[in-house]
Amino acid sequence: MSLSYPITYIKGISLQRAGLLYSELGIKTCNDLLNFFPYRYIDKTQFYQIKELQPNSSDVQIVGKIIRVKSVAQKRGSRLVATFLDATGTMELVWFKGQKWIKDALKINEPYVVYGKLNHYNGNFSIPHPELELVKEYKKKLQTKMQPVYPSTERLTNSGVSNKLMRTYVQYLFKQFLNEIKESLSQEIIDDFKLMSKRDALLYAHFPKSQENLTKAQSRLKFEELFFIQLQLLRKKLINKTKIQGFIFENVSDHFNLFYSDHLPFDLTNAQKRVLKEIRKDVASGAHMNRLLQGDVGSGKTIVALLTMLLAIDNGFQATIMAPTEILANQHFIAVSQLLQGMNINVDILTGSVKTKKRREIHANLEDGTLDILVGTHALLEDKVKFKSLGIAIVDEQHRFGVAQRSKLWGKNTLDNKDGLPPHILVMTATPIPRTLAMSVYGDLDISVIDELPPGRKEVKTVHRFDSNRLSVFKFIRDEIEKGRQVYVVYPLIQESETMDYKDLMDGYESISREFPPPKYQISIVHGKMKPADKEYEMQRFVKGETQIMVATTVIEVGVNVPNASVMIIESSERFGLSQLHQLRGRVGRGADQSYCILLSSYKLSPEGKTRLKTMVDTTDGFKIAEVDLKLRGPGNLMGTQQSGVLDLKIADVVKDSKILVAARNTAITLLQEDPNLSKIENAPISQAFVKMNKLSKIWSNIS
Repeated sequence: MSLSYPITYIKGISLQRAGLLYSELGIKTCNDLLNFFPYRYIDKTQFYQIKELQPNSSDVQIVGKIIRVKSVAQKRGSRLVATFLDATGTMELVWFKGQKWIKDALKINEPYVVYGKLNHYNGNFSIPHPELELVKEYKKKLQTKMQPVYPSTERLTNSGVSNKLMRTYVQYLFKQFLNEIKESLSQEIIDDFKLMSKRDALLYAHFPKSQENLTKAQSRLKFEELFFIQLQLLRKKLINKTKIQGFIFENVSDHFNLFYSDHLPFDLTNAQKRVLKEIRKDVASGAHMNRLLQGDVGSGKTIVALLTMLLAIDNGFQATIMAPTEILANQHFIAVSQLLQGMNINVDILTGSVKTKKRREIHANLEDGTLDILVGTHALLEDKVKFKSLGIAIVDEQHRFGVAQRSKLWGKNTLDNKDGLPPHILVMTATPIPRTLAMSVYGDLDISVIDELPPGRKEVKTVHRFDSNRLSVFKFIRDEIEKGRQVYVVYPLIQESETMDYKDLMDGYESISREFPPPKYQISIVHGKMKPADKEYEMQRFVKGETQIMVATTVIEVGVNVPNASVMIIESSERFGLSQLHQLRGRVGRGADQSYCILLSSYKLSPEGKTRLKTMVDTTDGFKIAEVDLKLRGPGNLMGTQQSGVLDLKIADVVKDSKILVAARNTAITLLQEDPNLSKIENAPISQAFVKMNKLSKIWSNIS
């Protein structure tokens, strides 16, 4: 017998039912069922007597006998009524559905355990559709005072797979397979954390004896789940560091030094210097760099990325930077080109808009090595794009790329690369990632954080206003434009309702045009339905200061850098997520002037909506905002569908169980320091479980 057997080995599960359990709940093997945990428990610690029942009682459990059964006519159809008796009195059990088979199944004058929701009407007590079990059957089963309630679906319920039936399957599973459950942690870890054995933890997670017993069982299983995820990520990191070689950038010479001394537009912050030091250490080590660079909007990640690319060029390599949108790619291209002006470095850009003739030229320059830095979008991933010697690949706003897309960039052919070494990897994000999530999703990467804004930057003042305050908001816009400033007005864009969003945008544009008429005021408009060339034209008008107001959808969320823009108005702000609001706010506050963000909303706000807007008003700290976002949305939604798979947790929760996560990660780090190959005899249970898990499910690292 093995837990890897299909669930058809469990009594009562036919092939058809097994198919249903797999399609609805993902349960395929006995092990899947074992790790399919209840989401709540019914406390059955108390048995009542009928005379003790109170009109305000909810779920009750009583032992007694059915002494009579009758069918009672009512306005529509009939109901089945059984008189239920214990030593203290009588009450009724009532059924409205399935009356025939229930009537046939009921045994008169046999002791039953009855459980259900109590009704009180005209001085009489009744339980509609109660759970019934003969006392002699009840005594045979694995008994627990807290009864498990399993997640279900409408299709399962309609097919007769009730919670009671699920409970029966799990009970049978334990009777058949209890001895097959092997320990997966070392005795030392179990003793250090005073953990329950795995066998007991699984048993009591399904059938707890008490609340304390359940808490201990869940703690053990949560620790184990998080420990093995960390172990897999950390071992991967260890292999990257020790087994995967990387190009050695040992020279820090002309290009880097010339830029640092003559072209750097401002002094680096201490945070930027620290991150640069970490990167330089990585690329000089001979190991492959795999680093995540986090930094809030405007913290200066681009300069760090550029200096890293110059290190590659100083060592005879090419560099590339990939962005998720043309707007952002153009932004990087312009920024890098301006910063490198006067230096002998060839920079180009490759996006979907680049014409065929120019593409051929770029391909040729890449292959013969005359092109040093290539900025681009997904177009970089095309098979025709081949580098002569790609030393570093930088990905901006990495969460917008799917895993397969990123892995394709890592495998880019480099014509001079005889050893087949991968380029160093630096992924950047302006969406701060909470520490617990970073540990779980990016645990195999080294993480650098720029947690300091450049000097002279003023914090953006954020206020929340309701739609009824619109006239005072318009007056404020006029005052700012009088001072020579520019203003963004952003409307939501939700794909499912593009037509509605477009209408909102156009209505908004018309009302703003009425309030700010030409020729005194000029307005740009940008949205997703425009041709790239038209979009770029409107953007450039705003960048050059030819228009004072930019009316747009969230296409301007990333990639527009206008230091003179000091006001961000976000319409229907309750329809945006926290990270999106934070990104949009980051479009202002880029110059020396005081900047403002005004969140406009209707009065109808959900509790979540209120929390989001209050958080934005209270703080500009991206990491605090990310923590709130994680609590509101959960890890899966926060990472997006492309990446949430890594957090397909059975029992743990990276938000609620953050203390367990930290303990599990620290334990995995210590273990790998002492026994990197898990070869010590005392770690045999961990090694065996680890090998088995790797076979069953590969955690797809989101970066490598």
